[in-house]
Amino acid sequence: MEMNHQPEKSSSFNRGDDNDNNSGADNTLPATESSKCSNEEKSAPAEINEVEMDKPEEIKTGQTEIDQEIEKPEEKGGELGEPTPPPEIEYTLETASEDIERFLSNLSTPKEEEEEEEVEASLEIPEFIEKYLDLVEEKISKHESPETKVKECQLPEDDASFLNAVDQISKLYTNLSAVFKLDSNRGPLINRIGRILQRAMSYLEDEFRSLLEESRTVEADQKQEVADQTCQDQSAESNEDSNFPGYSQEVLANLNKIAKKMISGGYESECCEAYMITRRNVIEETLNKIGFEKISIDEVQKMQWEALEREIPPWTKAFKQCANVYFSGERKLAETIFSDYPSLSDSLFSNLTRGVFIQLLNFAAAVAISKRSTEKLFKFLDMYETLRDNLSAIDSLFPEECAKELRTETTTARCRIGETAICIFCDLENSIKSDTGKTSVPGGAVHPLTRYTMNYLKYACDEYKDTLEQVFKEHSKIERADSTSRPRDYEGDLQNYNNDEENHSPLSGQLMRIMNLLDSILESKSKLYKDVALSCIFMMNNGRYILQKIKGSAEIHQAMGDTCYRKRSSDLRNYHQTYKRETWMKLLGCLNLEGLNVNGKVVKPVLKERFKSFNAMFEEIHKTQSSWVVSDKQLQSELRVSISAIVTPAYRSFLGRFSGYLDPGRQTEKYIKFQPEDIETYIDELFDGNPSSMARRKT
Repeated sequence: MEMNHQPEKSSSFNRGDDNDNNSGADNTLPATESSKCSNEEKSAPAEINEVEMDKPEEIKTGQTEIDQEIEKPEEKGGELGEPTPPPEIEYTLETASEDIERFLSNLSTPKEEEEEEEVEASLEIPEFIEKYLDLVEEKISKHESPETKVKECQLPEDDASFLNAVDQISKLYTNLSAVFKLDSNRGPLINRIGRILQRAMSYLEDEFRSLLEESRTVEADQKQEVADQTCQDQSAESNEDSNFPGYSQEVLANLNKIAKKMISGGYESECCEAYMITRRNVIEETLNKIGFEKISIDEVQKMQWEALEREIPPWTKAFKQCANVYFSGERKLAETIFSDYPSLSDSLFSNLTRGVFIQLLNFAAAVAISKRSTEKLFKFLDMYETLRDNLSAIDSLFPEECAKELRTETTTARCRIGETAICIFCDLENSIKSDTGKTSVPGGAVHPLTRYTMNYLKYACDEYKDTLEQVFKEHSKIERADSTSRPRDYEGDLQNYNNDEENHSPLSGQLMRIMNLLDSILESKSKLYKDVALSCIFMMNNGRYILQKIKGSAEIHQAMGDTCYRKRSSDLRNYHQTYKRETWMKLLGCLNLEGLNVNGKVVKPVLKERFKSFNAMFEEIHKTQSSWVVSDKQLQSELRVSISAIVTPAYRSFLGRFSGYLDPGRQTEKYIKFQPEDIETYIDELFDGNPSSMARRKT
């Protein structure tokens, strides 16, 4: 006797050899049990009654009804007294199902006084069970054919009867296995039922997977694409949220039915595996569509920054979409399909989405430990904000234990990104100090270091000020020892700043360190110019550029304070005065009256020398300073106006007073080369960065 009759699960489900003779059976059951029922058989009631006494009551009941149908036509006989042929009763899956239900009902409720061995000994298998199995196999074969496979997101029309048959087969297998587990004579039948059950479940598993893979609506996919293109738009996100994962209500109902039958039939693991694999593939495909692909930590470490930088925006979008759209959709999907199994739906959702979530966090952790450089700051801050702003979604989506784990992992990844970001920001000091070039900028123009530093700070403060404030507050203790070497007067300047500004923050302090370090570097670079006037132009150009950036950014202005701004404006005016003194006051020395009058008479040789010196010096200034650069138009205009204000009036007065002492003609043309109007015109050509000669303009 066989101890257990479990079916052998395989990918092919062929009917057993013992059933080959039944494969061609039609769907009708004759009213008589055999064509050999003759008058001789009817005349032997004792034998029939003896057989019937051995059958259980429920078998006799079904057989009695058939016997009655047999007897009635014969009683009516024809005119010649000949018996009328008995009509055939159509035996369909539906009618057979009713017999199976009665059989299962009686089988599952044995009399209490009967022992299990007595039930097993007294119970016989009705003949209609074999016929029922034939009908079920025929039904499965019909469903397995390509013509009746899932079409247009729907199960075949008679899916209700098919699912009911699967349910009955499952119950029949369970009950008979329990009753006849010690009876080897029933082993072949139970194994056949098991094979049919596995075949049916295999079909359901295929249909379950097919519905999950192929039944998302086209409309949902189109809206998904639109939403991906306008992810920042709230309405687009709303459309995407309402359509993900994109199954119709009819498909969800079919998936729910299949899941119930598979789980109740003992195929929970197969159902869950099909669900997990299919949905994981769908999520990966969805993330790939928005540009995010799985990258290992080792791969991240080997990537060049240009390549890695391109991977961060897709990661940011993927993380936001998962936290706010995809995961919530997956939770609703699991709860709908496995509505009768809430703990199972929670487990499936957690296991499915946790893997994706950890994959996203691993990418962030890998980026955090990559090589630092100042140009990476803003991408790091993007990732920091993404992790910070979407942390709350975890609590509402995941079960408590899973949510706690993922919240910890997310916080850890965010802290690593924040620590790296603050180190990168502080590295700007080292970038400034490392600029030790000894080549001066032509024309005293704005130094590239000034442009880079101020644009860097402006963008950081304009776009990420609040985030930087948070990062510096949370990680203010993180500061490298090599970023503390500063100019001699740096600490004093910072102390004055702290005394003047009550509401300073760690970020403000860092900005002050960077700005003061930049000033120190620019001061040293100004000494590369041998001409003091050009050195002043260089400092004015850079000072004005810094002031304009501070003025154009309310965040930087607020962070640095009014005191710092006023001090820089004052420094700019001082450089302006020094420039005028070094250049134009020397020129005005040529117009000095001292030594021109002796005993009340003008000394012509001295006068001629004064005009000659003025002409030569002005020509040299024009030639030199027209090649200097003042790119700020306002500063350029201010310089020209201030120069004209001191030079033109003085020259006009000197010319009007002493030009008459020169002989008209050749002497006048030789010593008086400029009229006051010419002086103004030439001054307006200064600081254009284009050296020019006066020779072609003289008349």
